[in-house]
Amino acid sequence: MSTSRRNPSPKWNYEETIAQVESIVTEIESGNLELEELFDKFAIAAESLRQCETFLDQRQQQMQLQIETLTDSPEF
Repeated sequence: MSTSRRNPSPKWNYEETIAQVESIVTEIESGNLELEELFDKFAIAAESLRQCETFLDQRQQQMQLQIETLTDSPEF
């Protein structure tokens, strides 16, 4: 089951995902993986990084909207 790129599941965690990617990179760099496993791990890491990118893009958009809302508010 894959996590949707547009809407990560509520249990998805950015920091945990980055830690998993770092672990995969360490495995790949070790040179101890069979070629098929290396490709599988690479695909998992690439998808995880896409999820992280989507997460960061969404949060950046939310922050930008909040900033615009603050600057558009009338001063009291």
